[in-house]
Amino acid sequence: MAIDWGTIKSLLIFFGPLLLPKAISYYRSVRAAPHTHRLKVIPLSPTLVRAIAILISVSLIFLLRTLPIFSPENIFTITQSRLQIPTEVLFNRLSSLRPLNTLTPLDLALKSKFTSLESRLLYLQFGPDVLGNCPFCNSDDPTSYLYYAIPSILTPHVFNLVVITLVTSNLFSGEKAATWRTPAAIAAVVLTVLDLYLTSSFNHQTNASRLRLPDLEFFFWTSRLLRFSGLAFLDISLAGVTYLTGTNRAFVIPPSPAEKIETVLKGLGNIKGKLNAAGVVKNTVTRDEGLRGRSNAYWGHEVRLTREMMEEEDVVRGMNDALENRLDIKALERDAEEYTKGVLGGLSAFNTAPAFAAPSPATASVPTTPTTAGHQKED
Repeated sequence: MAIDWGTIKSLLIFFGPLLLPKAISYYRSVRAAPHTHRLKVIPLSPTLVRAIAILISVSLIFLLRTLPIFSPENIFTITQSRLQIPTEVLFNRLSSLRPLNTLTPLDLALKSKFTSLESRLLYLQFGPDVLGNCPFCNSDDPTSYLYYAIPSILTPHVFNLVVITLVTSNLFSGEKAATWRTPAAIAAVVLTVLDLYLTSSFNHQTNASRLRLPDLEFFFWTSRLLRFSGLAFLDISLAGVTYLTGTNRAFVIPPSPAEKIETVLKGLGNIKGKLNAAGVVKNTVTRDEGLRGRSNAYWGHEVRLTREMMEEEDVVRGMNDALENRLDIKALERDAEEYTKGVLGGLSAFNTAPAFAAPSPATASVPTTPTTAGHQKED
């Protein structure tokens, strides 16, 4: 089944404006995502595992449908007969392959249709079921066979579209799988339109002048193979990108500023709650006489142990060696000063006393008026 360049060009012109902006937006989102977001791998959620399992199962079903055992048989292939073979000779060969040399009802229906070359050509385009079971079709109007074949062509596409919309729904799989809902649905529709277009545009008369069996183009069987293979590839691709998105391995969209602010506020709220709880515990310990005594005893014991340890000769010698040979005292002092400024930076406003502040005790003890000084001298 050959596709000429004009067909490809027409499809690109029609579907390019739909798919190209999506591809560009996803590429830009990946490029714009911070490096940390792309590399932060997380495990798959149970909902995504279920969605991926469904997609893989459906793709395996489509791949099984491509096997010859599940494909409608081709009379010309199994009998190794050319297209122009007499009808009686063809079905005599076919009956020899059947149990008890009997033909099936479909074989008998095809036998009545194979009296003309046009019917055989349509058989290669639409397959045995359409040619043998269509009640209103005739070879003088090939379009009637297309109308009868459309439901069988659309059935796997519609089924796959239902599966895709289910596994990419927000309620079924979550937000990460839902991001692929629109691209997957567009890809499914593109496959459907392409399948219908190729089937309707195929010229069945191309096989009329081909005398040898290997030269025949079995369009129905080739298109069926490509149809199920394309659907399987679509489902496997969707499962792959869902896995990459669900584990943050690729296609990670960074959170918006509003989401970042909400996350920070939530974290600050958790920290405030913990600080409040710590304050409640500290107040409880301070107010209770027994707990306060146990706390003081604990810290007194800790201070005593630390003092005794620091007074040991080996510890003193080791600290002196470290201070003299290994540690940069100035760097330590600088780091300590920066840390202190960072912790107490918010209290810098209290370093300057306000205009209405009370005088210090030293200032208050010094007489400031001549009257006061005179009285003191007289006394």
